[in-house]
Amino acid sequence: MADGSPTARRHLEKPPPDAPASDPRVTTLSIGSIVLAACVLFLVGMFHALVGLAVLIDQEMLSPPDSYLFAWGTYGWGWLHLGFGVAAVIAAVNLFSARPSARVIGIVVALLSVVKNFFFAPYSGIWSAIIVGMDVLVIWALTRYGPEQAQKVYGARPQ
Repeated sequence: MADGSPTARRHLEKPPPDAPASDPRVTTLSIGSIVLAACVLFLVGMFHALVGLAVLIDQEMLSPPDSYLFAWGTYGWGWLHLGFGVAAVIAAVNLFSARPSARVIGIVVALLSVVKNFFFAPYSGIWSAIIVGMDVLVIWALTRYGPEQAQKVYGARPQ
């Protein structure tokens, strides 16, 4: 079939009758954002878990700043980091289930991680700023992803 044939032109003008309807709200960016969010949230969780384990193993790793209101002991920060790490990894894996609740859980975990890193900033400012930036990226990506994208990507039924 040549490019200029009437059949080729007619095929380019209108989609076949059995083609799915195009939804302008479902963009490549919003579909790809769930993969980005899951991968970044997984990395954030692994970073939290590694920092938590490092703090629990070596208590001298963190030295509390002078007169800081939230100066917990090293075990407190270690267990908090480890708990957030596990929660973030579970939320990242759960994002591939295409349930709306997984998206909400991912946003909540990332938001709590932002708050936690805000309070952890006096201990390690640059590291906290990097993790906060990654969490903001996750929150942005998950707010771009909704039931329409889940239906398009996974064939999930809207709830």
